[in-house]
Amino acid sequence: MDDDSFPALQPDLLPDLDPAQLFPGHSTPPPRFLLLYGSLREVSYSRALALECQRLLTRFGAETRIYDPKGLPQPDGDEASHPKVTELRDAAEWCDGFVWVSPERHGAMTGIMKSQIDWIPLSMGGVRPTQGKTLAVLQVSGGSQSFNTVNQLRILGRWMRLVTIPNQSSVPMAWDKFQDGRMKPGPLYNRVVDVMEELVKFTHLTRDNRAYLLDRYSERVESHAALSKRVNTPSAQSACC
Repeated sequence: MDDDSFPALQPDLLPDLDPAQLFPGHSTPPPRFLLLYGSLREVSYSRALALECQRLLTRFGAETRIYDPKGLPQPDGDEASHPKVTELRDAAEWCDGFVWVSPERHGAMTGIMKSQIDWIPLSMGGVRPTQGKTLAVLQVSGGSQSFNTVNQLRILGRWMRLVTIPNQSSVPMAWDKFQDGRMKPGPLYNRVVDVMEELVKFTHLTRDNRAYLLDRYSERVESHAALSKRVNTPSAQSACC
């Protein structure tokens, strides 16, 4: 993607990311990100911001998917075999990290945003599809700047054992920050660039070490107890004696 696709960028100040600086002599495949946005409106600023994030992630060498929430049933309102639920869960398993972009409505994230997150299970066949993956949180507001929604998204990310990066973005008066579907140049756009750059870096740092980073004492104790119980049952003892 050439620099002409980024009219708000100063390309000479944004060099290509170099994962070799994080892991000298070690090459890794492109990180993969799933982007969720929280609106069904025809003119959706959360979708427009998600698209800006997608462009930046692609420029940083990542693979991306944007999930369209239109047609997704309410949690528990349909079976998990529903095509939109299956699409969402498959994408959650596929990705190395997430980007969550929600409007703020009544001081909170939208129901559409929460429904998407609620459909992503904490466990699927003994595998946690979110644990240890990275997350960036962003919000758009129609009025003055607020951080209610990004704070709520952080709580959800922690609950789902995601590595939520330190940086975040809150775009106030979003109706004035976009023109012809693109975000205007300025400090708020620069912050979005910062967030996506940081997300890719954190993902490179943690992705290949995920199993080791998530190896927990409590789970090792639980696994040892389960093994001990199994081998010390009467049937197991009679079989080996």
